[in-house]
Order: sequence, then structure tokens, then C-alpha cells
Amino acid sequence: MQNRVTKLFNIQYPIIQAGMIWNSGWRLASAASNAGALGLIGAGSMYPDVLREHIQKCKQATDKPFGVNVPMLYPNIQEIMDIIVEEGVQIVFTSAGNPKTWTAWLQEKGITVVHVVSSVKFALKAQEAGVDAVVAEGFEAGGHNGRDETTTLTLIPMVKEQLEIPLIAAGGIATGQAMLAAMVLGADAVQVGSRFVASEESSAHQAFKQVVVDAKEGDTQLTLKELAPVRLVKNKFYNEVQELYKTGPSVEQLKELLGRARAKRGMFEGDLEDGELEIGQIAGLIHDIKPAAQIVQDLMREFEEAKLKVASL
Repeated sequence: MQNRVTKLFNIQYPIIQAGMIWNSGWRLASAASNAGALGLIGAGSMYPDVLREHIQKCKQATDKPFGVNVPMLYPNIQEIMDIIVEEGVQIVFTSAGNPKTWTAWLQEKGITVVHVVSSVKFALKAQEAGVDAVVAEGFEAGGHNGRDETTTLTLIPMVKEQLEIPLIAAGGIATGQAMLAAMVLGADAVQVGSRFVASEESSAHQAFKQVVVDAKEGDTQLTLKELAPVRLVKNKFYNEVQELYKTGPSVEQLKELLGRARAKRGMFEGDLEDGELEIGQIAGLIHDIKPAAQIVQDLMREFEEAKLKVASL
């Protein structure tokens, strides 16, 4: 199927594999791209030299388009952007920052720019900054999230009502049925994160992948809003955060408890007790670990089946 997003990225299906920290290395990105989706390398968990290595390996593993997701809150952002340009990456998804900072600079170098937002306000700011498309991510999503707790079901049509550029829906999408629902609400494509965490090619630790598969409804919670809202699996670390909240902690106390590299410990190294385990609410519908190509095929099969079912109503 072809629409504004598939044409923008030159991909077969309107599916983007999210660029998630500690989960989205070159193996996952290239596998998703080879399957007809758009694979993204998650630069947020990579030092500059590691990112360069992943980009180079991804170019060797696929001749299809792929991109890099760049959270803009890191201090070495200029070095990261320079590497992206030097390595010839054609698509960049930016997040966690002002899109005006890098959009024009990247586009001058022939790069397609997409910005991730969690509200209508920031979607319009991204459009004003000149981005080529917007990802609107609902409160259901894993990892860092919006403060307003707007769900995907309400966010997508509200953004669509005011946006002119292509719109990609994210948050709570792991099935073809959800993909169809998002597109009926006005999205041109979907970005899928949690479902790809539980893929064979994901760089997440096997123990974390199993936590995702075992997760049930209510096993995740949005917390640490004073720092940066993040959706976590309820584990020992999460419980320590909740105990600290009972004391009315300061921002500094929350930062001290969080410390450094908790996400790496949890998702990449498999520390299920003291690590930060980021995953979306949709984990309750993820029951197996499978190849990324199979995930893409399943999404499209379910999407087509759902279309037929809806047509028969």
C-alpha cells in the first residue's frame, strides 16, 4: 500500500520500527527495513563511535531505507549529528527537544526529518519548524512519555484536525487491528515499539524480553514525572520510587535514587530487580518472541483481515 508516509520514506508498508534505547541496534533496524517497514537505530543508548559502527553495519545488512532516532537532550549531540551526515543516513527522527534546533540543518544536507511529540501544541511547533512528518505518541507508550497523559485514541484525531504534514501514530500499537484503528483516526502510518522489543533481533537482554512476554494488564506505570515521565514495569526499583514519593521527595532526591545507567542495567544487561524496565501498556498483548520480519508480516495480515471485518459490519 502506498500513501504519504510510504512515499516519503520509500518503504513498502506504513510501519516504523521505533528507535528505542538499548533495544534498537543495527540488527533490528536492518531486519525491519528488509521486511518492508522503516527500521530505526536508537542513538539514545550509543556513544558516537558506537553509533557510527551500528550505522555502518546496518548499511551492510540492508539496501532498504533506514533511519536514526536521536533524543536531543544529550551533550554530544553535534558529534552525533555529524556522524549521521558523514555516514549518509537519509532519515532522522528527533525527540526530547526543540525541533527548530536541528531540522533546517539536517534538511540542508538532504535528510528527511521527523519529530516525536505527545501533544497538539508540540505537533504544531514541529510543523512550524519545518519537519517532514510528525510522530504523535500517546500515553500508553513505553519509555519517556508526555506529561499530559493523553491517550493515542484521543491524541491522533486532535493532531490530525490541525496538522497538514504526514502523521504517524505511536503508543499502544502492536497489532494490525490497532494499526487500522490509528489510520482510521487519521494517521498515515504507525510507529511500533514494544512489539519489536520482543523480537529475536532486538538488542534487549533475553531476560527483559521475557518480562515483556510475561507482562499483564497493569504491570506498567508512568512515573518520575518531575524528571522526565517514563513508563516502567513494576519491579524492585519501581517500588523504591513509590516509597520515596511517600516522603514528598525533592527533584534532587529523585535524581539520586535514579542514579545513572539504570535503563542500561535493566533492558540491556538484564537486571530485573534494580534496572529501569521501560515498556508500553500493550505488553499485556505480547505473548511471544519472534523475528522482526514475522512481526511486520503479522501486522499487515491482521491489518488486511481487520479491514475486511470492518467492511462487513
